[in-house]
Amino acid sequence: MAERAVQQMAAERGLPVVIVSPSTPIGPRDIKPTPTGRIIVEAALGKMPAFLETGLNLVHVDDVAEGQMLALEKGRIGENYILGGQDVSLGQFLADIAGMVGRKAPTVALPRAPLYPLALITEAVAQITGKEPFLTRDALKMASHHMFFSSAKAERELGYSARPYQQAIADALTWFRAAGYLK
Repeated sequence: MAERAVQQMAAERGLPVVIVSPSTPIGPRDIKPTPTGRIIVEAALGKMPAFLETGLNLVHVDDVAEGQMLALEKGRIGENYILGGQDVSLGQFLADIAGMVGRKAPTVALPRAPLYPLALITEAVAQITGKEPFLTRDALKMASHHMFFSSAKAERELGYSARPYQQAIADALTWFRAAGYLK
């Protein structure tokens, strides 16, 4: 809704704005970490024995930053540019992480529906502990869609490009190790 409001202001009032939409950025300096960063940490620690059948568009966070600068310099007013990388299944993402840390990749794909009661429990526990739950109903709903995107417009109009997502995983693992997330 916010994006539509901004586009409307650009069209009606001449608001000089260019919109960028990063897909799923991963890489170094993920200090919280983000939900995707948590997946990387948990998978690297061998704490993800199974996965859901879903997909993500993974992009190096530094490529997103570069894409934002390109949009500032070359973007057309009122336009939206998707800053993404490669479409990857969650199973492949976890297998790549496992391979980089010398662990066995998870091979069990779980169905979503039976996980909703567990998500309710983890959300309730999070209310008590104040810690962010790893499994939520929203995450299960999102996982029902393959979140694949194309950056073709940003590539064509801005000169945007993204390095292979495996480099983003490697850079994230290096950063998480140095920051003490991986022992």
